Amino acid sequence: MSKVYLVASGKGGTGKTMFAANLGSSYAQKGYKVVIIDMDMGLRNLDLYLGLENNVVYDVYDVMTGVCKIKQALVKDHRFDNLYIIGSSPEREKGDLTPLHVKVLCEKLKTDFDYIIVDAPSGIDDGMVLASAGADAAIIVATPEYAALRDADMVDREILKMGIRNKYLIINKLSAPLMEAGCIPGLQEITHMIRAKLIGIIQFDTNINLSTNLGEPIVMIQNTYIQKNFNNIVDRLIKETKESR
Repeated sequence: MSKVYLVASGKGGTGKTMFAANLGSSYAQKGYKVVIIDMDMGLRNLDLYLGLENNVVYDVYDVMTGVCKIKQALVKDHRFDNLYIIGSSPEREKGDLTPLHVKVLCEKLKTDFDYIIVDAPSGIDDGMVLASAGADAAIIVATPEYAALRDADMVDREILKMGIRNKYLIINKLSAPLMEAGCIPGLQEITHMIRAKLIGIIQFDTNINLSTNLGEPIVMIQNTYIQKNFNNIVDRLIKETKESR
């Protein structure tokens, strides 16, 4: 059974798009057929993070307004057997799109893909509401800072209002020495602040910044702790999916 994940964050700079790109790559490494949709209308970063910026001809706006067919907008990442993206356009706002457009697109994609990952714009405005329309579950990406956690809590509450009950939390850019020194919130405090289930932690690593600038998913580097982190996150999400059936 196919699954649509909304990847959201309360503020910019949390690593949301990096997470969406590497989550999709991790699923693809396990043999699943995956498409990542960039729903950050007016901006476009997902294709850059995967090094596919020169391959995007049609975007998600074109698909949902009937300018092109879905297959024309799908961009294959040839480093994987089964990973695709649908890019967003930096020149267009969400305009006349409605949640129904997004829901119909997700339902159509479910016939061909195991996982659909929707990279939503940051915050809780209309763009996030639009991106969430077809989601079965949501993953909220936050950093261990009080401002980011407060904003993540607001996203968590907004997602619940939309009827999405399966919500998961990712803590990104975590520095273990800073946490041990008490300079940033601890995991117990974080889980008290946000009701979404903590599903994974990604430690701070400058190699992640380097990989995004190079357009190479960090999980392509085998046998690193970051790749293991993402593998563990995917395994937990697969287990959660099976248990929720």
